[in-house]
Amino acid sequence: MSLLTLQNVKASYGSSEALFDINLSVSEGEVVALMGRNGMGKSTTVKTICRMIPTSGQLTFDGQDLSRLASHQAARLGIGLVPEGRRCFANLTVTENLQAASRSGPWDLARVTTLFPRLDERKRQRASTLSGGEQQMVAVARALMTNPRLLILDEATEGLAPIVRQEIWGAIAQLKNETGMAIIVIDKSLTELAQVCDRATILERGKIVWDGLMTDLTFDISERLIGV
Repeated sequence: MSLLTLQNVKASYGSSEALFDINLSVSEGEVVALMGRNGMGKSTTVKTICRMIPTSGQLTFDGQDLSRLASHQAARLGIGLVPEGRRCFANLTVTENLQAASRSGPWDLARVTTLFPRLDERKRQRASTLSGGEQQMVAVARALMTNPRLLILDEATEGLAPIVRQEIWGAIAQLKNETGMAIIVIDKSLTELAQVCDRATILERGKIVWDGLMTDLTFDISERLIGV
């Protein structure tokens, strides 16, 4: 059963249309890669799901109509976002960043610091003093502290050192294998995506140009549509 469904969804920035008749679904426990070259509509799709921009069409989450909701109301339904650029609260400590997003559920400080032990070591440090990789861990952990049913990661490994990238990918794999959480992942690394994702959707100029099982995403398709 689909947890998230978009049917014939369009989105725009003012008079400029950005998405054209998007049809996308994510089932409970499914990990979906949202792919495409830069500027093709991936982050706009995320903003649409999280109710950050005007849209038309049908959007449902767990059977509820998303189209009439504000972004904070969508989040309360169980949509957790790890935004592009991390956006930690610079003057707050690691613990304060996490507590600021906390909602009741299985994900608490103890559990997120088990997933990312380095955050326990840095818990009293301000976010502004952390490395880029540590800030990204805070961003992922903060989203988990909302206890989401759907986790969206927008370029969560971009610009990070290889060892930190692998730590983030390891956490995503752990979430998939141990929680049954639905996840949407935006990233450019086909190798890592292939290891954790069940399906892939490719966008080009605001339209879906390919959708299918990750195992069916061949080199020829990825080379033609993504350029990797």
